[in-house]
Parts: sequence; C-alpha cells; structure tokens
Amino acid sequence: MTEWHDAAATDALSDDEVLGLSIAGVPVALFRQEGDFFALHDLCSHGAARLSDGFVENGCVECPLHQGLIDIRSGAPCSAPITEPVRSYPVRVVGDRVEIALDR
Repeated sequence: MTEWHDAAATDALSDDEVLGLSIAGVPVALFRQEGDFFALHDLCSHGAARLSDGFVENGCVECPLHQGLIDIRSGAPCSAPITEPVRSYPVRVVGDRVEIALDR
C-alpha cells in the first residue's frame, strides 16, 4: 500500500539543491531540478553515504564518499564505481507542499 507523506514546502529548495529528510523512518533525499521535484533513498547503493551530503549538477548527484554519479530523476547509476540503482520515490506537489509516496 502506498502512502503519501508531506515532505517540505515548495520554496524550501532551489534548483540543484538537495534536502535530507526522514519520512516514517526512511531516509529520503529530496531534489529540485528546473522546478520539478525528485526523491531518492538517501543512501548511495555503492558505499552507503548520504546522497543529501552530495553535490548536485546537471541532473546528477555526486556521492560524497567515492564521487560516483547518480541520476536524480531515476536513481540510475551514471558513473563508476556505482553499478546498482538507488530507489526512487514518486513525488507530487499539492498546493505549496511537496509530498513523497512510500510503500508500506
């Protein structure tokens, strides 16, 4: 069952910024790119570093541990040493709030 959770105000992030959250005990990294929002599990699939501590550029977040790149839209690995995708979560905007869907 999917549940939508309030995550942040839409003006809490600017483009190319990331916000680390804990939603129902799940670490989530919320990104904003060209006005759209994206959410990934907030742990790199390679080294378990927090992606919310990474640098965002050109639609990718750089893992702060080994500098591999991950697509913020899909969680797909974009460069070595990352080979496994990071889970992405559905995001929607309701009014001036961003909501993220998590499975229960």
